Amino acid sequence: MGDSSYSFSLTTFSRTGKLLQIEYALNAVANGRTALGICAKNGVVIATDKKLASNLVETSEVNKLEAVNDKGSTGMVYAGLGPDYRVLVRKARKNAQKYVRMYEEDVPVSIMTKHAASVMQEYTQSGGVRPFGVSLLVAGLDYEEDGSTMVPRLYQVDPSGAYFGWKATAIGKNYVHAKNFLEKRFQEDMELEDAIHTALLTLREGFEGEMTSSNIEVGVVSLEDPVFRVLSQAEVQDYLDEAT
Repeated sequence: MGDSSYSFSLTTFSRTGKLLQIEYALNAVANGRTALGICAKNGVVIATDKKLASNLVETSEVNKLEAVNDKGSTGMVYAGLGPDYRVLVRKARKNAQKYVRMYEEDVPVSIMTKHAASVMQEYTQSGGVRPFGVSLLVAGLDYEEDGSTMVPRLYQVDPSGAYFGWKATAIGKNYVHAKNFLEKRFQEDMELEDAIHTALLTLREGFEGEMTSSNIEVGVVSLEDPVFRVLSQAEVQDYLDEAT
C-alpha cells in the first residue's frame, strides 16, 4: 500500500511516517507570496510581497501584515492561504485580549507564538478539520531569560505546529533564494533601519515586475517604540527610493 492510500486521511500516518495532509499544507505555503523577517539588535522587521493577480483589485483592501492588538508589540505575516490566516489572527487577538485582562500587560511574543503553534498542531490530529495552509512569521518583543529587559524576537510557525526562533528567515514561493540572500547580508549588530533596507533588497531579488509601495507591506517594532505598526505607503516609498 503506497502513500497515496493515506492522501485523504487527516490524522493517519503513512507507512513512511508522514502526515500527507501536512505535506499538502506545506505545498500551499510554498505557492504563497514571499514573506520574510529580520531580527535586528533594536527591533524586528517583517515584510511581504502582496502583488495581486489582477491590477483591478483594490490593493489597499488586501492586508497580509496584522498587529495582534492595537497597542501591543506583536505582529504577524503569512505565506499560504489568506482565509486560513484570518482565522489564526482572530484566535491570536482573542488570546492576547485574555492575557491583557489577566496580567494587565502586553503578551510576550513567545507566548503568542506558542499559542498559535498549539492551535495549528491541534488541527493536525482532530477529526473533521484539516491543517492550516499557512506558515506564520511572528515578530515582537520578549523578556530576557532573567526577566530584566525586553529584546526583539522573530519566530516561524509551520502547519504542523512546529515553531522556531530565527535571526532572519523567509517563507513562501522564493524562500530558498531569499534565505540565501539573507545569510549573506545579515549581521549580528544590524540596526533596525539597516534591517528594513535589507528586507526590501531581499524581496526585490525574487520580485516579479516592478516593486512599489502598493504591492509590498512592511511592519516594524522597536525597543524605542514598542508598538508593532505597519508602515504607510509613503514611508515604504521613502525606503524604496533609498534602496535604489
